[in-house]
Amino acid sequence: MNFEAGATAGVGARPTGPRVLAVVCALMAFAAISTDLYLPALPAMAVALRAGSGEMEWTISGFLIGFSLGQLVWGPVGDRYGRRAPVALGLVIYSFGSGGCALAATPGQIIGWRIVQALGACAAVVLSRAMVRDLYHGEKAARMMSTLMSVMAIAPLVAPLAGSQILAFASWRAIFWTLVACAAAALAALATLPETLPVARRNKESLRTAFAAYGRLLGDRRILGFASVGALFYVGLFAYVVGSPFAFIVYHGVTPARYALLFGLGTFGIMAANLLNARLIPQFGSLRLLRIGALAAAVSGIAVAVDTRLCLGGLAGLVAPLLVFVASTGLIVANSIAGALAAFPERAGAVSALVGASHYGAGIVGSGLVGALGDGTPSSTPWPMALTIALSGLGCAVCAWTLVSARK
Repeated sequence: MNFEAGATAGVGARPTGPRVLAVVCALMAFAAISTDLYLPALPAMAVALRAGSGEMEWTISGFLIGFSLGQLVWGPVGDRYGRRAPVALGLVIYSFGSGGCALAATPGQIIGWRIVQALGACAAVVLSRAMVRDLYHGEKAARMMSTLMSVMAIAPLVAPLAGSQILAFASWRAIFWTLVACAAAALAALATLPETLPVARRNKESLRTAFAAYGRLLGDRRILGFASVGALFYVGLFAYVVGSPFAFIVYHGVTPARYALLFGLGTFGIMAANLLNARLIPQFGSLRLLRIGALAAAVSGIAVAVDTRLCLGGLAGLVAPLLVFVASTGLIVANSIAGALAAFPERAGAVSALVGASHYGAGIVGSGLVGALGDGTPSSTPWPMALTIALSGLGCAVCAWTLVSARK
C-alpha cells in the first residue's frame, strides 16, 4: 500500500469529498470502539479471570495511559511526516495490542496489552482531528468537527450492542479478535485516502524541537482554557464508562443486552447534541455553546450524585441525569477541540495531541477514582461513579466560565 501517494499535492489541494470524510470519521472512532465494544463483557471477564471490579476497570485505565502519552508522540510526528504513514503504523501496533489482549491469561496482561493497543489507536484519532484542521478553518472547522462526531457517535451506539451479541455466541476473547479485524479494515481504507498535509506545509523542525514546543503551547491561555474544560469533563465521562457496567449489570441487575441499549441512549443524546451544536454555531458561536454544555454537565452531575446517595428513583433515577451528562459531550468536546486548534493552526497535529492527551489523561483519573473508591468487589455501589461525575461537571463549568476566553 502506497501511503505516501498524494503527499506532494499542492498547498491548495482540498480533498474534502464524502469518501475522505467517511474514512476520517472511521479513524476518529477507534477510541470509542476500543473501549465500548468490550464494556458488556467486563463482569464476565472479572469472573473468568478471578478479578475484582477495580482490576477490570484498570484495563480501561491502562488504555487511557497509553492513549494519552502516545498522542504526545504522534502529533509532532504527523506535523513533520504527514498524516497517513503515521496512522498506518499506528494501526499495525493496534493490531498487535488487540491480539495480545485476546490471548491474555491475567488482568495484568490485559492491562499491559491495552497500553500497547492504545499507543496504536491514538495515532488514528489524533491525526484524524488534525486532518479536519488541514481541510477546514475557523467556525467551519468547529461545525465539521461536530458533524463528524455526531456520525462517529454511531460507534459507541453500535459497539456495546455488538459486544453483547459477540458475548452471547462466543467468549470475551472474540471481542478483541474483532478489533484486530477492524484495524485491518481501517488500514485498507486508509490506502484510498489522499494526504491532507502536503510537503510544503509540513513542520521542518526536528522532533526534539517539536516536543519542546509543548511547553510553549501550554503557556497559551486559549489552549490551556479549552483543554482544561475538556479534560475536566472527561474525568466524569470515563467514570461513567468504567462504572456503568457494574452499576447497571451487577448492582441493578440488568442484562448485558439491556445495558447496551441503555448505553446507546446516551450515544443518541451525543448525536443529537452534536447536530444541534453544528446548527447553532453560526448563530451563537462555539464559545457560548461550550459554556452551555459545561453548565448542563454540572447540573446533571449533581443530580446523579443526589439521586444515587438518596436512592431516588432506582435505575431510572440514575439513568435520567446520566443521559443528560453524557449528551453534553456534543456541546463540550467539539467546541473545546476546535477552539484550541484555532490558536495554532500551523501546529494542528501537536495541538490536537496536547488536547487529546489532556482529555484521556483526565480519563485515567476518572476511571482510576471509580476503581479506587469502590470496595474492590463486583457488587460495588454506584456511589464512587456518581461522586466523580458530580465533581467533574462542577469543575468543567467553573473552568468554562473563568479560564476560557476568545482572546489570547
